[in-house]
Amino acid sequence: MSNKKRFLAYLDHCARKNLEQISSMFADDVTLRDWNIPVSGKPAAVRETARKFESATAIDIRTLRLHEGDGSVAGELRRVVDGKITLVVDVIAFDTNGKIESMRAYLGRGGN
Repeated sequence: MSNKKRFLAYLDHCARKNLEQISSMFADDVTLRDWNIPVSGKPAAVRETARKFESATAIDIRTLRLHEGDGSVAGELRRVVDGKITLVVDVIAFDTNGKIESMRAYLGRGGN
């Protein structure tokens, strides 16, 4: 599976709030960072993801653009969580086994 397909699968699992599948995609030493949190290690990443899922009733993610590089994919995304629109850029780096080793999320401006 290509990293681009892995990236899109991750987004699909997020929209479905499928914590089990997301957990299986994380490397043991995964790191997550966005404008609110830095998290290191799979157990902490799974807990943070679960916390976000519990606080959201509905999640919709539309991919606006994808850019693939060596071992990583960046996606410009339109996220709608419980009716609130947010534009973000997610950058996911994959290890040699295809597991997510890091994810960085950057908050955009506007919501269209």
